[in-house]
Amino acid sequence: MRTLVHLSDLHFGRVDHTLLTPLRELVERIDPDVLVVSGDLTQRAREEQFEEARAFLDTLPGPQIIVPGNHDISLYNVFRRFVKPLERYKRYITDDLDPFYLDDEIAVVGVNTARSFTIKDGKVSRDQLATVRQQLAGVSPSVTRIIVAHHPFDLPDHFEEQDLVNRAPRAMEAFSECGIDILMGGHMHASHAGSTAARYQMSEYAALVVQAGTATSTRGRGEVNSFNVLRVERDKVEIDRYGWDVVHAHFELVDTDKFFRAGNVWTPHNDGLMAAGL
Repeated sequence: MRTLVHLSDLHFGRVDHTLLTPLRELVERIDPDVLVVSGDLTQRAREEQFEEARAFLDTLPGPQIIVPGNHDISLYNVFRRFVKPLERYKRYITDDLDPFYLDDEIAVVGVNTARSFTIKDGKVSRDQLATVRQQLAGVSPSVTRIIVAHHPFDLPDHFEEQDLVNRAPRAMEAFSECGIDILMGGHMHASHAGSTAARYQMSEYAALVVQAGTATSTRGRGEVNSFNVLRVERDKVEIDRYGWDVVHAHFELVDTDKFFRAGNVWTPHNDGLMAAGL
């Protein structure tokens, strides 16, 4: 089994600083095999915000798989936005925009979906999908394959289609060919875990999609600050969601979702069906 801590949308520049120490201490106790951060480390891609983000990341365990979000590209500085869109991100966070982690149980692939030409939307390119294929080529079929991106490839029905990353259907076709098991993302400041089967009706394939809320931002959009912990086995994934308890000033376990895999299809655990052996 591998344990992953999934943080997203830190938004340094609009951070509730009272959350940082409790978050760091809890992550240390969880002691993950991999720490995932799915974008928007800053609020406005300013130098001091990246410095704060870097200092916080340095207090957390590794290895770390980190991808940028749309907020990590300058909004108002036109030169930086279009000529050097991720220069500060690469200087302070990482210059690897296609991060990759592999051990004998999991492969974690980072995909940069942040783009200069749009304010908040994201995109995945053919070249990026080709890179995913290359990174996973030769990886054992027994290894659980995980994609990390800022913008979501799937969301519940009550979200708009435009909230999905651009070219999501094409990406899902590539992911099905690569045998991707889990899609991890952020952007919406909303927690969610589910199967891609409803939106993408693909023969004998359905991935598990895991969205994280904002771990530390003051912009909760109606949801408390939260993060995910994934416990990944070959044919089973448990997702713990931790939410901020304002009264007791700590993160506490809010709920747990369980998913099982049959072939290349991930489905939610159902106690009644499992008890009946169906």
